[in-house]
Amino acid sequence: MAQYMLIMRGTDETNAAMMANIDEMMTTTRQFIEELDKAGVYVAAEGLDDPAQGVVVHFTGEAPVVTDGPYGETKELFGGYFLLDVASKQEAVEWAKRVPAVPGSKIEVRRVPGEDEVPQDSAKFVKADAYRESNGES
Repeated sequence: MAQYMLIMRGTDETNAAMMANIDEMMTTTRQFIEELDKAGVYVAAEGLDDPAQGVVVHFTGEAPVVTDGPYGETKELFGGYFLLDVASKQEAVEWAKRVPAVPGSKIEVRRVPGEDEVPQDSAKFVKADAYRESNGES
């Protein structure tokens, strides 16, 4: 089994269409999550707040610069995700075809690499492990 993320991508127009029918979208999304759970492939799902409520941290100079959302010239925004544990990319694609979505939106399907595929001895992970241990996290 492999994990795949179904990334919901929308535009201002598709987001507005979704919000116009939010009660119906929430109902169909809950039903979809129940189907995922019954099939034994559901790991997680979350939606994101309005992009205008977010900020962007730019790493273009010596010090990071924070700007308010929305995100300028972006034509599509990441609006949320479903995380599935499925046997193949094709199975993830079949689930993606069933995501409740408004016309014009997109679902991007991406595999989440397993722990065995990430170099665990890299300095970044060693530092992160040391930080967690020093804070009593495991």
